This record gives sequence, structure tokens and C-alpha cells, in this order.
Amino acid sequence: MKATHDPVPAPDIPDMLRRMPLFSGFRDDELRRLERGCHLVACDRGQVLFRKGDPCQGFYLVVAGQVKLAFSAADGHQKVVEILRPGQSFGEAVMFIDLPFVLMAQALTDCQLLFIGKKTLFAELDRTPGLARKLLSGLSFRLHHLICELENHTLRSGKERIISYLLCEEEQQEAQPAEHGLVTLRLPTTKETIASRLNMTQEHFSRVLHELDGDGLIEVQGRTIRIPDLARLRAALG
Repeated sequence: MKATHDPVPAPDIPDMLRRMPLFSGFRDDELRRLERGCHLVACDRGQVLFRKGDPCQGFYLVVAGQVKLAFSAADGHQKVVEILRPGQSFGEAVMFIDLPFVLMAQALTDCQLLFIGKKTLFAELDRTPGLARKLLSGLSFRLHHLICELENHTLRSGKERIISYLLCEEEQQEAQPAEHGLVTLRLPTTKETIASRLNMTQEHFSRVLHELDGDGLIEVQGRTIRIPDLARLRAALG
């Protein structure tokens, strides 16, 4: 079931836009014009926002929750391309080349998203050149990030990919060292989804986690990961 764009009561959509990096610094009148094409969308975990081939009528900003972008095979298998968090946007790339979506988007958790309609956005682009520069900057950053990840997935071992992922998660979650320097973080989604994101099978992912646990670099308890020594884990990355 795909997400609908029925408006959900929102306290202040311009304020939501203002808190997003893409629209920070915009004047109140500019945000109010954008608001005309915005809908707040509530999605349940597992709900599909769009599939490959669906027409692109706008793009999304993640307000709360997590969304995955993935390619889906006919047999049901998926390759996760990206996991998006609050403050990140998606769907804008194909919007500018007037093509349908090339992958699917699905809520990994219960989500709150802000949908920004294509027509309203294009009208504001004509009026406000600064928005075009910000969109280009955001798209360029994402392209750079994806190229770096392609390099990592191609040239790094599975162990190095997982260590790099855990270190990034530690920064994202801003995990604070507890007594004796122990850092605890929680995997944000299933091991199967993370493995796909890292271009690994779930079995390979679990096996490497077990090896890292055996080496004393991490302690695994379900989706909870404890890191006894961050410096030692970073050193293992090389």
C-alpha cells in the first residue's frame, strides 16, 4: 500500500521547512509560498511511498523516522541503496529530469514526512535562485557520498565495511561513553537491511559481527552493539 498525500494536521509547516538544511535562511514569505504545495504525510512502518515506475510529482523531507531507498527484484529480493533520517530529502533528482522513480521508497519505521509538490517548487525556483543553488549543493553532496560508498564497497573487505558503518552510527547517534569508556549504540534497523546497504548477505554480515565480537572489538546483544574501546575499533579499520 502506497502512502497517500492526504494532509495531516501540522502545527507549523513553515517552521518545519525552516528547520531543514535545504530551506534554512529562507524568509517567511518564501516559506509560506512553499507551504501551499506541502502536505505532511504520516506513514506506518513498512508502508511504500512510491515504487519504480511511479510518476514523480514532488519530493520528500524526512521529519521523523527512517526511510529506505531500494531496488526490488521480481522475486522479492531488495538491494538497499540508502537509509534516510530526519533532515534528509529524497525524490528530487528524478523530479528535475521529468522521469518516473527509478527505485522504491519504504518506511523502515513509523514516519512523518513532508511532501513538497513539484509545481509549487518549480514556481519558487523561478522566483528564488538561491533555492536552486541549495538543491544543486544537496544533490552534489549526495552524489559524492554515493561515489565514496561505491569505492568502499568495491575496495574494502566486509570487516572494514562493517567497522566503518559502526563508527558512522556512533557519530550519528552521538553515543556517549559510559563507565570505563564503553560506548553503546543500537542498530537502527534490521541486520538484513543493513547488510543489503553494505552490499553483503545477512549471513556474511552476522558472521563478521561474530568475528568482531570474538576479537573483543565489539559486544553484540541482538541489535545492541557495545564498543569497549572506540580508538581500538578505529585502529582496526586501518
